[in-house]
Amino acid sequence: MALLGALEPPSRLVRAVADPIDFFFAEHQRHRQFCRLLDALAVAPDFEASSLQAALDFCLQEIPRHFAEEEETLFQALRRRALPEDEVSVVLERLHDEHRADADRVRRLCQGLQTCLGSRLPPSSSRDVKQALQDQARHELNHLALENAVVLPIARLRLEPSDLAQMSEQLAVPRRP
Repeated sequence: MALLGALEPPSRLVRAVADPIDFFFAEHQRHRQFCRLLDALAVAPDFEASSLQAALDFCLQEIPRHFAEEEETLFQALRRRALPEDEVSVVLERLHDEHRADADRVRRLCQGLQTCLGSRLPPSSSRDVKQALQDQARHELNHLALENAVVLPIARLRLEPSDLAQMSEQLAVPRRP
């Protein structure tokens, strides 16, 4: 049973879209798919090399890239344009802190995934790895919910066309994790 089909490949064509907020919504959808993959891997009874490798690659490449894109484009633009009554600075600070904490959690998750790949055992065979997968999925889903429910709607309301154009240009530049 292959779990890999649950994770869409990145679509860098979306970067050419004039609306970077749509880009972030699309990226968040991919991250939700990643969380479903983590949950499936945590309980899968069989070793799934391709799915484990897909999860590891996502952790090593997509997560750091996504965090950098949010911090350097979206969050900076919102800090410039949000009004005091939006009270978005508290949310952005919380998300920034979560990004930093996620780096450690993702590093531990990568170690667990690498251990499973090396031993050819499913994550469900290790209580610690299984828990790391489930913890990351749960935390990331909560993080995405906050971004989708608060940050992106405020961005849609406050960012000006010039902000969006600048963000589109920044997002079009290939970025290494």
